[in-house]
Amino acid sequence: MADFVDGTAFNHEQGNRARKLFAAVVLAALDDAIADDKKYGNGPEQIARWARSRDGREVLTCAGIDPNERVVKGLMEFVSKGVRTSVALSREESERRNAAEQAKAA
Repeated sequence: MADFVDGTAFNHEQGNRARKLFAAVVLAALDDAIADDKKYGNGPEQIARWARSRDGREVLTCAGIDPNERVVKGLMEFVSKGVRTSVALSREESERRNAAEQAKAA
């Protein structure tokens, strides 16, 4: 029984690692699309094409993201904002966005 529990815990941990790896691929695809948007002006279309492709749907699914049209629209919106993923995920950017939203509300 202990071997089964250890094996299940190991498999769960491996699954989490794989999910994180695929999430990193999604973030890299977003950064590439943002770079394309700045250079050629077609970033949202590029990320939409990738997300709707067979490979893109597979990567999104492996990252734990349901590859539906709502997700594609969200990815396109994120790319159109032009904020790199490393910046968007930083604490400073989060605090700046919150401050801007509070200023709008006031």
